Amino acid sequence: MRPALALAALAFLLHIIVNFVTPYGFHRDEFLYLAMARHLDLWAMDFPPFIALAGLATLESLGGSLVAVRFLPAVAAAIIVLLTVLATRRLGGGTLAQLTAGLAVGLSPVFLRSGSLFQPVVFDQLWWTAALLTLLHLGRLEPSDREASRGWLVLGAVLGLGLLTKFSIAFIGVGITAAVLLTPLRRQLLTPWPWLALLVALAIGSPSVVGQWRLDFPVVSQMQDLQTEQLDRITPLGFLLGQWDNFNLMLLLALAGLAHILRGRDRAVGLATLVTFVLVMLLRGKPYYVAPIFPVLFAAGAVAVELLAARLLSTSTRVALRWAPIAVILAFGVIAFPIGVPILAPEQLSAWTSAIGATSTTNTGEVISLPQDFADMMGWEDQVDATARAWATLTPAEQREAVILGTNYGRAGAHDHLGTALGMPPAIAPVGSYWYWGPGPLPGRVMIVIGLNQEDMETSFDSVTLAERVTGEWRVPEERDVPIWIGREPHRTLQELWPDFEGQH
Repeated sequence: MRPALALAALAFLLHIIVNFVTPYGFHRDEFLYLAMARHLDLWAMDFPPFIALAGLATLESLGGSLVAVRFLPAVAAAIIVLLTVLATRRLGGGTLAQLTAGLAVGLSPVFLRSGSLFQPVVFDQLWWTAALLTLLHLGRLEPSDREASRGWLVLGAVLGLGLLTKFSIAFIGVGITAAVLLTPLRRQLLTPWPWLALLVALAIGSPSVVGQWRLDFPVVSQMQDLQTEQLDRITPLGFLLGQWDNFNLMLLLALAGLAHILRGRDRAVGLATLVTFVLVMLLRGKPYYVAPIFPVLFAAGAVAVELLAARLLSTSTRVALRWAPIAVILAFGVIAFPIGVPILAPEQLSAWTSAIGATSTTNTGEVISLPQDFADMMGWEDQVDATARAWATLTPAEQREAVILGTNYGRAGAHDHLGTALGMPPAIAPVGSYWYWGPGPLPGRVMIVIGLNQEDMETSFDSVTLAERVTGEWRVPEERDVPIWIGREPHRTLQELWPDFEGQH
């Protein structure tokens, strides 16, 4: 247990330290999830509400600083490392194998990145990893074993938390179902416990489902937009190459783990990971969607290497084989660490990615100087300060009836998290979750508008003043030149306009 706790503690401390010293600010998505926390309506959210619950808990207990907001993701990242080491131990791995698997997860860019951001991704990874570890436990039990009942209920609870977090839990759910049907685990379907587990999962995840039903299933249009704008560009080859970007030579360890686990008594877990991988690839998912299957594969791979080394006669060869994966993991970790966590300043990071030949593109395929997640952490404080300066030019009477409108959730969310402390009212936005929260009671006779183009401003208001332009080279393209407008006397009230924006994301 000591290796597990030690590696988990190191992973947690790493993320906390990075968040204390990072030269970057909040990510645009973090602003959205914190706004969801402030508008929490458990049974009527357009998005699975776990992240909003986590955000509310954070704001209420820890505050709204960068370190506070990213505290729970750091905890989740540490638990993933812990579960990886426990899976290695369950598969029969010794201390060195446990160290190998834990480091493989702890130093992979895809896990470093998710543990550094307040997003649903790291929690989704946690539930997948816990589900596969539980399946590993179940596969070693007889249907009559009393532990089987507890195992199924734990699996149901974990999948339910996954449903409460992201709808992508359906991928691993399909994988686990296939694994149960294709292995002796199907005998346990004759007991009540798998079916009770299903009920537990649906009960825990029910706010996600009920929210979709009450709001006329916004996830459908969200997925259509995602498919059109991002996923259509992803081919099976691109998906596979994305795994190389995420794990590099550590893929060999995962493949060894898959081969090892498919041959043994734990093949249900191997089948679950394989089915899930193929399913996501065929559906053109993003490469990182399947990252949560890798902790258990790294665990199995570390055990496979350890068993192979034990069969070798030469002591020097045995030692070299045991330590080779750790050497590769550490080397890749050093190279990829600045890409995984926001530790290098933009100029340094851009030079580093150029030196190692890493190309950064946005979700829509535009080549940029920084990884998109890092670019999405740039410039929000400048925007809020510019909005505050525009606000200060209004008369007291205008301030009492002024509305601040952001044209995307990042602009509105940044204002809400950073700008309301400056005395300005919360923002509205006619997109995504913000649209569901409505335009508020004011008609918008005076509006500060963040990010709209000049033509739309002039066709919407009798009086238009450009207060300021917020610029910056390191940001994502759409945030490099953002105008801050003051519009007066709109041609239609916000309440009249709002229905026209339904379904925009």
